[in-house]
Amino acid sequence: MATQIIWFRNDLRLADHAAVAAAAAAGPVVAVYVLDDDTPGEWRIGAAQRWWLHYSLAALAADLEAMGGGLVLRRGRPATALADVAAATHAEAIHTLHHYEPWTKAQEAAVGETLDLRCHDGAYLAPPGSVTTGSGGSYRIFTPFWVALSARMPPAKPVPAPMIRFAAPPPGDDLDDWQLLPTKPDWAGGFDVWTPGEVGAHAALEVFAAHVGRYDTGRNLPSEGLTSRLSPHLHHGEISPAQVWHALAKAKGADSYLREIGWRDFAITTVDRVPELGDDAGRPAFKRFPFRDAPADLEAWQRGRTGYPIVDAGMRQLWRMGWMHNRVRMIVASFLTKHLLIDWRVGERWFWDCLVDADYGNNSLNWQWVMGSGTDSSPFNRIFAPVGQSEKFAAAGYIREWVPELTKLPDAAIHAPWQADAGVLATAGVDLGTTYPMPIVDHAAARTRALAAYATIKDTTTP
Repeated sequence: MATQIIWFRNDLRLADHAAVAAAAAAGPVVAVYVLDDDTPGEWRIGAAQRWWLHYSLAALAADLEAMGGGLVLRRGRPATALADVAAATHAEAIHTLHHYEPWTKAQEAAVGETLDLRCHDGAYLAPPGSVTTGSGGSYRIFTPFWVALSARMPPAKPVPAPMIRFAAPPPGDDLDDWQLLPTKPDWAGGFDVWTPGEVGAHAALEVFAAHVGRYDTGRNLPSEGLTSRLSPHLHHGEISPAQVWHALAKAKGADSYLREIGWRDFAITTVDRVPELGDDAGRPAFKRFPFRDAPADLEAWQRGRTGYPIVDAGMRQLWRMGWMHNRVRMIVASFLTKHLLIDWRVGERWFWDCLVDADYGNNSLNWQWVMGSGTDSSPFNRIFAPVGQSEKFAAAGYIREWVPELTKLPDAAIHAPWQADAGVLATAGVDLGTTYPMPIVDHAAARTRALAAYATIKDTTTP
């Protein structure tokens, strides 16, 4: 039986992996990961993802070694690297999961030009293009998409990792030589809360399954640990959406979370239809939106120094642990695009570099949803009031965790310190403008300015 190559990408697991199963059934296997840093444009793997990738690859290599094999690491263009491995091992075919970002589709096309590339489904609940309208078209709005996708569920039952016979591998790179880990001393200080790898993914799923029934009401409360934190594991493919679905579907109250898995499918389906989703507004009029060039405001937002505690807490959480609570993601995105009138793509790129779960489809679609520029999005005039959001969703504990200079403020004052009595601030050791900044923009004035900017394009905002 001829040697088979498994080409791992953002599918770093062995169980419920159709490419692994197909390769193992066809012959002895060589497992390969290729780091392609020649991705066109600005979509090179971000810094936080690189941290995760280092440990996820180490975990996958250890799992393969426990089965008697290993993981060959190569750096460069996948078509060139895989052709070299195939020639060295006399491989018959290359197996991989289908991916749908524009650069991954280009990689597949290039590899398939000279090699026998066999792409398998399994990265999503349903492959893009398979959930269609009655007339065979694509859904542009999530809710009808979700109804149609739900009708196809449940997905096929997950299968365990197969027995694998390994062929002699060619030489590969040393993981440490790739220097994927961060060097900035003030960054990634909280990344140790994560456990990348297939084992870590299933441990996170088990923890979440114990309280998934509280997800629907608790997912909007950043001070509570009621979100799944499965997003980086799903993004890197350490667990399949089918595994998550079958683990949770029978749990009381799981519907709201399963809908989020469906949004992930909707995002990649949108990318498959609109590859430029991360660069171009879905509503043409927004291409003329009068954004501001405001470097000082941008830096204040990036560093969590806007003077709005809920915004600053979110941005500091992002910087320290490569992740942010979903409700807070919407708040900080709205603040950047509407309070500061800074281009949504600037925020999108910052998230791309700082998030361990920076997924092209989800990240792009979510930023356009907040901006109001997507074909399925929140109206532009839905402008989150940071103080109101902070109070409504009981974010005092979250703020104390991530903005420690405000720790001693009482709940009544912590959401808007500039409105607190001088005595309350003094008792808490808060000196506005010194220990903590004054707001860089007034909410009411910012809202008025944002609506005025929107008015300049409002008559042509139809898709």
